[in-house]
Amino acid sequence: MTSLPSATARPGVIGSLVGQKAVMAVTGVILFLFVVGHLLGNLKIFEGPQAFNAYAEGLRTVGAPFFGRGWLLWIARIVLIVAVLAHIWAAIETTRASWRARPVGYRRLEAVETTYAARTMRWGGVLIALYVIYHLLDLTFGRVNPSFVPGDVYHNVVASLRVWVVAAAYIAAMVVLGLHLYHGTWSALQTLGLNRPPTGRWRAPPRRPRGRSPRPSPGRAR
Repeated sequence: MTSLPSATARPGVIGSLVGQKAVMAVTGVILFLFVVGHLLGNLKIFEGPQAFNAYAEGLRTVGAPFFGRGWLLWIARIVLIVAVLAHIWAAIETTRASWRARPVGYRRLEAVETTYAARTMRWGGVLIALYVIYHLLDLTFGRVNPSFVPGDVYHNVVASLRVWVVAAAYIAAMVVLGLHLYHGTWSALQTLGLNRPPTGRWRAPPRRPRGRSPRPSPGRAR
């Protein structure tokens, strides 16, 4: 009696490369919205310590009296943690799929149709993860802050940025984050099918090396 060959199990939607890119795009949009909201809130620091500390306290009391102190803040934190973990997982899986597709690297790879932001996405993500860990230890837990005062957010930020090494590290991290968001935003829009005019015209085309002309498309007169 012959046994029938076992059918190869097809990966689910999440297990497929398209699904993993969709996970990365959706979680990337969530993290992008958080960064924008976090940036807008941090602008309160220019209004002085009273306004900035009131804003920080308002994050803990938002939703009162229907929600307890910090409830919505912790819900937002849980959503962010899940989004970060899912984003990292999708990034690792898509990277592994890229390596499996070409186990032997290029002897010489010329960056013709790509940008610096695209080429640094993987290492940029690692640097951003390290920055977030330091940022939490600095201003949330106060472990590395030179003069941490619980509840006085304005004082903690000023005390941290007065150290020039810390200030330089924060500036460098913002540059890396900007490059990551620049490429990640357009990649997410393309994955979700939203990278169309007029948004498609807003992104600058990648620069080509000097002396190299674009390849003619089929049917174009030479």
